[in-house]
Amino acid sequence: MKDVADLIGRIFLSMIFFFEAYDSIAFFKQTKNTMTAYGLTWNQDMLLYAVIFVLVLGATLVLIGYYANLGAILILLYWIPITFIIFSFWNDPVEVRRIQSIMFMKNIAIVGGLLLLIVNGSGKYSVKRLIYRLKLPK
Repeated sequence: MKDVADLIGRIFLSMIFFFEAYDSIAFFKQTKNTMTAYGLTWNQDMLLYAVIFVLVLGATLVLIGYYANLGAILILLYWIPITFIIFSFWNDPVEVRRIQSIMFMKNIAIVGGLLLLIVNGSGKYSVKRLIYRLKLPK
């Protein structure tokens, strides 16, 4: 059951990052406007392309379980700073502070899931294990 839960957890974790990448591509101009609103004005195109690449690569590695810990680390390099920039509920007006704090805690929970993936590995159902098992005898 643990192995199936590892696989399902990896699927769910990777889907949010695939969606984030898709959303950044589909709403490229709006994403750049949001970046400007939060003070991220330096080289926006390069930053946005880099973020999309990191999200897709990291989510793919997490999903297939091949170097899933590297994928999780790549995602964390993006996810942690963005969480503190976008959902800084302590700076928000009282009327939006509650929803922003909920979104902040959701992102922190996702960070926890990624850290668990880094520590525990991708589990039995992964491409990494499949490659290991298919090695030819010497």
